[in-house]
Amino acid sequence: QKLFNDTRLSSDRSISCASCHIPAKNFADGRRVAIGVGGRTGTRNTPSLAAIGLSASSTFFWDGRRTRLDQAVMDPFTNPVEMGLGDPRILLDKIGRIPDYRNHFKEAAPRDGGTRELAEIALALSAYVRSVDRPISLFDGYASGRDPTALSAQAQRGLAVFSNKGRCAQCHLLEGTSPTLTDHAFHRTGVGFSDAQDDLPKLTSGVIERSLQGAVLGNRVATHAEEAQLGRFNVTHEVSDIAMFRTPSLRGVALTAPYMHDGSVKTLSEAVDREIYYRSLDSGRPLGLTIEERNDLLAFLIAL
Repeated sequence: QKLFNDTRLSSDRSISCASCHIPAKNFADGRRVAIGVGGRTGTRNTPSLAAIGLSASSTFFWDGRRTRLDQAVMDPFTNPVEMGLGDPRILLDKIGRIPDYRNHFKEAAPRDGGTRELAEIALALSAYVRSVDRPISLFDGYASGRDPTALSAQAQRGLAVFSNKGRCAQCHLLEGTSPTLTDHAFHRTGVGFSDAQDDLPKLTSGVIERSLQGAVLGNRVATHAEEAQLGRFNVTHEVSDIAMFRTPSLRGVALTAPYMHDGSVKTLSEAVDREIYYRSLDSGRPLGLTIEERNDLLAFLIAL
């Protein structure tokens, strides 16, 4: 938790992990895209961390470029538009100059050139991130059976729409008594891709030629907006993955506006309308939700 909240670990001592993952905003930040050191802006909306502790996910970030949380939590330190350190050794140097950190890591990881110390930092941050979660929601109380009256009649009708006619639960799974509300898969949302379409051959061939992975790929995506819109393709180089993005959890979704990978959808109401539209396109026929059903669905989402 201390590492997560410490602005001294960024290049200009202004940004911490908690600057973009704010507890009051369900561990998102309320901005269209993340803002890092020096006011630099990224290319993607900050995802909530609130369901990671419950999740069985094996991929992280919108494009799934990391397969381990202890890798993912370290990338922001060296990202040029996040914490801006450039090199993990700078993080070690910073921590080594802070007495309380120095004493802790001296006991936990005797110096061996930095490898073990970096691993200890990664494990500590991973443990904290896995410990955070949204407080028990109205839906949690209802789904677990602890409080059958937790959901209003309108929200209960919304749950029925979510599960059936709206087809939301196909991707935002409702399994278990405290569901993560995601399938951990990648889907095309129809959002933000127009800026990349005209240059698609050039963009995709450049991605394949560079074949970046891990933190280096993250640095590239954060500083090249058109390439960021290629989504999962940046990782797999599979044509079928162009503009595919990871399904976010809906836990605490009312607190995490704006929405979508690029933060282009400002409100939850607008997000519902876009999802209805694109699910209708995918199925080849309109979902045909009435105004009342749409409002019921919105009430259910607010209860998550």
